[in-house]
Amino acid sequence: MSVIETAASFANARVCGALVSKVDPIAHTDRFLHLTDAGGREWVQDPEAATPFASMREAARMAVRLPAGDRAFGVPRELSH
Repeated sequence: MSVIETAASFANARVCGALVSKVDPIAHTDRFLHLTDAGGREWVQDPEAATPFASMREAARMAVRLPAGDRAFGVPRELSH
């Protein structure tokens, strides 16, 4: 038996994705990035309303492209529920 996992091993794996999050400096609660259809952005409290990203890499990439005042970071989607 090989130590290298086969594709069949990952057949039931679930891709959870990631979200972009920040801490509201006044309310001290988590906020999640929601990208609007018009191309804008807003911060929402409900992670279900946030824009999901395919991977932590993509979420972190979006987070570092935001203005410095937002100080956002990527979080796994399953941990934010």
